Amino acid sequence: MKIVLTLLLIVAAISGAPLFVVISAVALLWFYFMGIDLSIVIIEMYRLASNPLLIALLFFAFAGYVLAESGAGKRLVKLSTAIFGCVRGGLAVVALLSCAFFTALTGASGITIVALGGLLLPALLEDRYPEDFSLGLLTSSGSLGLLFPPSLPMIIYGVVASVSIPQLFLAGLIPGIFLVVLLSIYSMYKGVRGECKIISFSFRELLDTARETVWEILLPVVVFGGIYSGFLAVSEVAVVTVVYVLLVALLINRDVKFSQMPTIVVKTVVMVGSIIIILGAALAFNSLLVDQQVPSKILLWIQGHVESKFVFLLILNIFLLFVGCLLDVYSALVIVAPLIVPLAQGYDINLLHLGIIFLTNLQIGYSTPPIGMNLFIASLRFEKSVLRLSAASLPFLGILLVALLIITFVPGLSLLLVR
Repeated sequence: MKIVLTLLLIVAAISGAPLFVVISAVALLWFYFMGIDLSIVIIEMYRLASNPLLIALLFFAFAGYVLAESGAGKRLVKLSTAIFGCVRGGLAVVALLSCAFFTALTGASGITIVALGGLLLPALLEDRYPEDFSLGLLTSSGSLGLLFPPSLPMIIYGVVASVSIPQLFLAGLIPGIFLVVLLSIYSMYKGVRGECKIISFSFRELLDTARETVWEILLPVVVFGGIYSGFLAVSEVAVVTVVYVLLVALLINRDVKFSQMPTIVVKTVVMVGSIIIILGAALAFNSLLVDQQVPSKILLWIQGHVESKFVFLLILNIFLLFVGCLLDVYSALVIVAPLIVPLAQGYDINLLHLGIIFLTNLQIGYSTPPIGMNLFIASLRFEKSVLRLSAASLPFLGILLVALLIITFVPGLSLLLVR
């Protein structure tokens, strides 16, 4: 019986069954064969459903889907071009900033590549950027905004690791800016050496585009102001964000129609519902592991073989990059983070710093050959082979890996703004 059910799960996973279904089934079967009451999963799901931070996740996700359906991406690209287009290599910086900002708002790199890729790739090629450089830039920067608030993966990590979401948002700012700056320097260097065009600066154009984009520019002010003013909780800020985004998209800019709302709601509910199911099954499974003292046994074994915190962090980064290639960021967070957190605490690693290391690895893993998720999404969007996109992404991947090492071994970058 066990063999038959295991084979069925393997076949389901290979045939493309939703990951949350496979993970939940594995957890339930494990409990069933061990004679454990299956109600533990329902209890965990009920506990999660009453968690106010998951309410924030739901509303931020909804706001992200509304923004993805609107013309926010095009307006952000237009504004960035007006600011940086006059600098040689500036359009590449425009692509980086637009992708980072859009990913931060929508919480998903796949949406960024699909929504902005078709707009940015022709613009880069028209400005005479090499095609491989342009493909590598857009593939690598698709997940660049995961460290900026109101990033949904940051909220998930905060729930799983039981750390302060506002402090986690602060911890991600400097490392996120650091990644963007390093990639921007490389992109501008390539622009200076190449034949890319320069757009003459126009103050009138800047004012016009800023006027068009003013509502998107003010959105981070709404989020940050609500969270750090002390008057609103994260979940309340999420509700305010949804109201703000709906007013802008439906009534002011009018680039989203009321008829699109049911589709957006369904997409949001499916995504958040699958996350809650994975969380419930994963946390129930982790509770079982804790009862069996598995994390403490693993920690004792690792500490017996790995004495150095430096070596542990190196091993952790290699492991997380591998995880980032195989799993989407939400599944990786809810499955792996609960196991990593007690191990990191055993080496006296700050959990906020660990969260930034975790998310940086996962966003790099998205573009890591040969199976990073962004490579396949970009392959479909740009109609190029995964092999070519892998080769085009290597220079950017190298820069991101260097940045990852600096973020890992210089915790001050993550903790400087945190009280």
